[in-house]
Amino acid sequence: MNNLFRYMSVLQKYVLAACMLMPIQTVFAHGDVDGSRADKCSKGQNINCGGAQWERQSTGETYKGFPNGKGGAPGQGPVDGEIASGSNQRFAALDAQTATRWNKTDISDSNVSFRWTFTAPHPATMYEYFITKNGWNQNQPLTRASFDPAPFCSINAGNVVPATGLTHNCVIPPGKSGYHVILAKWTVGDTPMAFHKPIDVNIEIGPGVPGMQKIGSILPVDTLLPGDSVKARAFSSSGESQTYSVSTTIGTPEEGMPDAWPRVLAKKFNDTQTLVKAGKPQADGTIVPESGENDIYAAPASLITHYEIEKDIKENPNARMTISALPAENQLTDGKYDLKFTVIADPTMNVETTLFDAANKAVGTAKGVVGNTGAWLDMAIRSQPGLHTLIATGTTEDGRTSRQSSAPLTLTGTGESQKYDFVFPDQLKSYKAGTLVLQPKNGKVYECKPGSVAGWCTIWTPSATQYEPGSGSNWEDAWIVK
Repeated sequence: MNNLFRYMSVLQKYVLAACMLMPIQTVFAHGDVDGSRADKCSKGQNINCGGAQWERQSTGETYKGFPNGKGGAPGQGPVDGEIASGSNQRFAALDAQTATRWNKTDISDSNVSFRWTFTAPHPATMYEYFITKNGWNQNQPLTRASFDPAPFCSINAGNVVPATGLTHNCVIPPGKSGYHVILAKWTVGDTPMAFHKPIDVNIEIGPGVPGMQKIGSILPVDTLLPGDSVKARAFSSSGESQTYSVSTTIGTPEEGMPDAWPRVLAKKFNDTQTLVKAGKPQADGTIVPESGENDIYAAPASLITHYEIEKDIKENPNARMTISALPAENQLTDGKYDLKFTVIADPTMNVETTLFDAANKAVGTAKGVVGNTGAWLDMAIRSQPGLHTLIATGTTEDGRTSRQSSAPLTLTGTGESQKYDFVFPDQLKSYKAGTLVLQPKNGKVYECKPGSVAGWCTIWTPSATQYEPGSGSNWEDAWIVK
């Protein structure tokens, strides 16, 4: 998952992201907790962060002691108002605090996890997680008084060196909602320092379901058609579970609408399962299928950790697309020609067409939206006389069906005259970027590439031919065939 912070239930993890944490005033330990304020600075989710943008791992290091002490001395913890920076001026921007200053991570489940990454790990004695009080002043710098006095989650680290990827599973205290700051604290065992990492979150935890945990969602995306099927594949720690997997087949166009089929699948859950249910939790603790998004809940006894939604979408067997008409005469003038032709498709398709010469080189393209009455496409061609192949590919607007059609096309007339500066290897030492040479061995024209490689165009002798255009072992490093 992509975010820099994870929330998880007993049975499932929802990852929010990952990062590192390093100290400021010493070089003894470095590392960071995923989703921290500094971490999001490094990802560009927070801006105007000062040095934290480049040194997220070094922020928040100051003395041990928080939330006790007065700050600024051994055993006294961080100075109030400078908790995020650790009183280091390089990171002072992190101490700014308003209701809108920092990017927030959404939390919708009280079960959360915090992941740490260490670049210079040292023994740790304790990890603690504090959260701001209800009614805290969101527009004043963080102080001890901003936080509940006791951590809502504490992990005894045993004074051992932690491993990168260390994760702590915690539970958000009840009654927390809206914008809060979680302060992740890592106390180092062999220095007088600790690290203080603010994580800005927006807590919106919905009603719970007694005896069950939310482990997934059925999202209202894609329109399904009669005959399509959708399956919720159940997984435990040992792999996929067919017992708890649920599927349904769409019977009518109405059932296949994006807001409708999630409710149909959720109802199938509730009709066939006892330890797993789907829908929206109600005030009385029941789970009722509804239109739109439906959540999946599982009892611990099921051992299910998560679900994956899989759709089996049938293509339209009656779909057709064809190149319907090509001009009888197709004559080049100096290698150029404007080809007009028609394509028919049913149902409507997004069509792309390409003309290939005998060497399978694309010499013209055109695209358009084509229906069953046909559409004229206009293709500008630059090529030489000879047999060509026109290929059209079409995809229905719902993306479920593709078709392809091809037709031979002979171009007559005159090709574009070849323009060149020299016949290779005449005037070899004068070659530079953009020089055009005719290779008499194959009749093709080559252009000397731009940049520092242009110097290779002048490297040639009868016994050193690696850069000879069109034939040397490394000619493509120096030349472009025209």
